[in-house]
This record gives sequence, structure tokens and C-alpha cells, in this order.
Amino acid sequence: MSDLEKSAAADKVPYTVDTTDSSVGEAELTAKKLSIFNRLAAQLNAETKGIEMVTDEEKTENSISNAATMWLSANMVIATFSLGALGITVFTLSFWQAVLVIIFFSLLGALPVAFFSVFGPKLGLRQMILSKFLVGDYAMRIFAFINMIACVGWGAVNIMVSAQLLNIVNNGACPPWAGCLILVVCTILVTFFGYHVIHMYEKWSWVPNIVCFIAIIVRMAKAGTFTSEAKFGGTMPGGQTTAGNVLSFGGAVYGFATGWTTYASDYTVYQKRNANSLKIFASILVGLLLPLLFTMILGAACATGTITNKKWDELYQDKAIGGLVYAILVENSLHGFGQFLCVLLALSTVANNIPNMYTIALSAQALWSPLAKIPRVLWTIAGNFVTLAICIPAYYNFEEVMDNFMNLIGYYLAIYEAMSLSEHFIHNKGNFARYDYENFHLKTSYPVGIAGVFGFCCGVAGAVVGMNQVWYAGPIAKKIGDFGGDIGFELAFAFSFIAFNVVRPFEKKYIGR
Repeated sequence: MSDLEKSAAADKVPYTVDTTDSSVGEAELTAKKLSIFNRLAAQLNAETKGIEMVTDEEKTENSISNAATMWLSANMVIATFSLGALGITVFTLSFWQAVLVIIFFSLLGALPVAFFSVFGPKLGLRQMILSKFLVGDYAMRIFAFINMIACVGWGAVNIMVSAQLLNIVNNGACPPWAGCLILVVCTILVTFFGYHVIHMYEKWSWVPNIVCFIAIIVRMAKAGTFTSEAKFGGTMPGGQTTAGNVLSFGGAVYGFATGWTTYASDYTVYQKRNANSLKIFASILVGLLLPLLFTMILGAACATGTITNKKWDELYQDKAIGGLVYAILVENSLHGFGQFLCVLLALSTVANNIPNMYTIALSAQALWSPLAKIPRVLWTIAGNFVTLAICIPAYYNFEEVMDNFMNLIGYYLAIYEAMSLSEHFIHNKGNFARYDYENFHLKTSYPVGIAGVFGFCCGVAGAVVGMNQVWYAGPIAKKIGDFGGDIGFELAFAFSFIAFNVVRPFEKKYIGR
């Protein structure tokens, strides 16, 4: 047997068949059919491994820079730029207020991503499988299901931004549906091959993006459109209404920055078990914060041009962020070369969507054991096409979709972080030796999840009373300013933290794990 065939055989998703079941023949036939996809993937030198533990022999990754550039490329994209712009155009903050919000809430959101990335080398488990040890079996399945929805949602939001850019280039020659299809196909081509090809792509895909953003900085400076004042006057307007807008924009920034938390260890599992945890943590934190701060602050700076330049504002109102970028790079600017840069920026979304479409497969396999029999590559392809089906109709109402989605994601991630950090630091004393990771497939190795489910429910209650969305405002959120203020993720974290830590000792006492 060749090395390639051995690798393919080792990577197959393990499964067992009950020989007393009358449907055994059908089960075996189904398994054989599905294994064809793994064999095909192996022949193409693609990763066929799913949610199985990555063994010490398979941990061949040594590069700390690969861990950092994974998130550098994924966040230095047009979607990050567009989020920064919302602080000016939607939440009507001044530039410096938007900058302070971006810095504080990005740091708050990035810290958990960097921390949980350390678990990948230590335990060799994907983030959702690892979550069994943190929030328990039942709660993990809740988060795995939500994570699948989040992966599709992030993908749709990101593609909508880029489709705007592709549509405006050459006077709408590329219709929205075609732009969405192009981006989905490009994402499939990379995610099909798995972990190592993804890291290879992300290592360099930030380079053309930074060139585009530098061009935007130069052209914006020459246009002289920047202002530090808010839309309705003042460099630092205050009051309860502004406070509410700060909280709401902060929730969106936090949701974007921390959105990678439930993916974190997926992209470090091939790092060696003795890798320096501090270096992993620091490199990923820097790899996250550099593009988040740079790109969002640039988006906010460019968005101030909608206040001072009537043409920029018209293009923004008509084509949202795509219109704004077009105004900066093309109109009375770089013309044909500017359109080329617009296309490059649109394609930057692929780097952001790759982690979503890779992780959706792992979340699906973790959700329910029969789903683990379906190869990762099939889940990846299915996830991309579901994303395509959603993003095309959502394209026509981008700003509202993006703001609402960012905040909703922030709520569930705050709940996840509150309980996971509690389990690790309070109940496991921060000791990785307490994780029976080699027996991750045995139910006796991790909590049942009673405390996790209860904490999740209480966290949802906290989000409901504190959320401030177009379609619903909680009773506490309504009291902040004229338009309300979103404190949903803060209350979700607090409620789930308290509930989980009240119930967890009883779960350990009476169930024993």
C-alpha cells in the first residue's frame, strides 16, 4: 500500500455498524459510497480528516507565523472595512469615538480567540469536540448547531459586501448573483483541500489586500474628505443617545472580532503538542488585532467622506460600501486601475470565508454522530451552496442584515465564552492534564452538559433583555438614549456565567463528571 493510500485509510471517519440491525447491508453500502469521496480527496492530496483527534505523529506544523497569518488574511478584507464604516454611517459617531470603540471591543473579542487557539496543540481536538469538555455534551450540540448557522451567516454577509463591489465595476456588468457565485466557487476550491492548503493560502492572501488599502489611504488623503466630526456636529458628541450608539456599535465590533472563538483550535491542531503556548497566544492575538484595527479604522475614516462629499454620499446610499470604495478608487481617481483594485478587494472575501466553510463541516460532524460519516469535503461544498442561496436575496438590504447579524453572533459567543472560561479556570483550575482528551469519544470522559444547557438558557434571557435590534429592543436596552443601546452580549455573559457556576458543582457532585 502506498503512503498516500495509507494516509487516506488512516484519515477515514471511523464508524461502527450494529450487526444485529436488519439495515446493516444498507448502512455498509452507504458507508462505502461516502468513502469514495474520501478516496477521491486523498488522490487529490486533500485533507480527509474530520473531527478525529490529531495524533502526535500527525502534528507536523512548526510555524508560528502560519498561525498568525491565518487570521491576518482572514480579517484584512473588505467586510472588516465595511464594519468600521458603520460606526459613522449607521451609528453616527464621530471618527475618534468610532476609533476608541474599535480598539476596546476588538481587543475584548480577540482575546478568547487567541486563548482557545492554545487548546489545539495541547489536546489535538477541534473546537467543537473540545467544547464537550468545556460546556458538556448536550450544550456542545446546541453550540455546534448555532455554529453551523453562524458559518453560513458570516459567509453570506461577507459575500454581500464583495458582490456590491463586483456589481458596480463596469457599470453593473457583473450582476449580484454572478458575483456571489464567483466568490462561492473560489472558496470551495481552497476549502476542499483542507487545513494545510488553507494555511498556505492565508499566509500570502493579505498581500494584495494591503496594497488595495494603501491605495485607498492615498486617494482619500488626496480627496481631502476626512473629518473627525460626527454627522450631526462635534468631534466627541456626548449624551445618552451617543452612549447607546457606542454600545450598539461596540456589540457589532465585538461580534466580528470574537466570531472566530468557536473555530479557534481548528486551525492549530496540527501544531506540535509541546509548542510554546505563550507564543501561540501572542502571535494569534497580534494576527487578529493588526488587521481588525487597521482595516476598521480605515473604514471609519473613509466613511467620514459621506459627510463632507455629496457624490460619495450618493454612491454610498445607492451601492453601500461598494459605492464608497468605488468613489474613492475610481471616480476622478485611478479609473481603470481603480476598478482592478476593486476586483481584488472583492476577492479578498475568499480569505474571510475559508475558515467559515471549513469549520461548518467540523460543526456538522460534531452535532450528531451519524453526520460524522459524511466526509468533510461534502459538508464544505454543501455549506457554500447554502450560503449562496441566502446571500443573493439578502444582498439588497446589506446594512441592516450586517448590523443585526453581528450582534446576534456576539450574544451566543459571549455565552460560550462565559461557560468555557469558567470550566477551564474555575472547575479545572487551568490544568490541561484534567482533560481526558485521548478518550474524547467516550461519554464518561466529559460532562453531561446540564450546567451548560442551563447556563445557555439563562444567557439567552440576558441577551433578550439587553438586545437592541431593529425588530426588537429589550426592556433594559430601551432605557439607554433615544434609540436604545445594545448591552445584550454583556448581559448574556453575566447571566450565563452566574447560572453555569451555580449548577456545575451540583452536576459534578451527583453525576460525577
